[in-house]
Amino acid sequence: MRNLAIARRYAKALLLIGKEDGQAESYREELDGLARLMVREKQLADTIANPLYNVDERQRVLEKVIEKMNLSKVMATFLLVLFEKGRIGFLGNINEFYQKLADEIKGVARASLVAASELTAETVEKIRQALSKKTGKEVVLTVEQDPTLIGGIVTRIGDLVLDGSVKTQLLNMRESLKRGERA
Repeated sequence: MRNLAIARRYAKALLLIGKEDGQAESYREELDGLARLMVREKQLADTIANPLYNVDERQRVLEKVIEKMNLSKVMATFLLVLFEKGRIGFLGNINEFYQKLADEIKGVARASLVAASELTAETVEKIRQALSKKTGKEVVLTVEQDPTLIGGIVTRIGDLVLDGSVKTQLLNMRESLKRGERA
């Protein structure tokens, strides 16, 4: 829990800098790119974050990554501060918080849609527009397919889950029958 609070604090600090200098979106892209690289290249992430390795060598590796990715001066400084404070291992969490905070500022909500079968682009767009209207935000929708749902869709926006799947309806019906209720 404490680690998440620390990650949130660093994300807010970077976002404040981005708002002040008008570069919040470019910092978002840089941070996300680096966080994705660290997920893909576990050994690189471990080398930079592992305190068992020599601190100077780890810093040189980080500096090389910063140079190769051609990161902005602010992002480079931010990453070096994270490294010096022993917080570079929180990069993934910091990125998650930064993305959420930047979305809030832009009025964007991220949602996922899981469907039993493939949906047409037109249907997906209609659902996205309906969610945008309901939330009052621009909705970015990721779509997945899960045949175990049997039919219908399940939509998630933050903590809100809208479950219209046949699988859930059948499970609810089964529970009602167990309790002796009529459908």
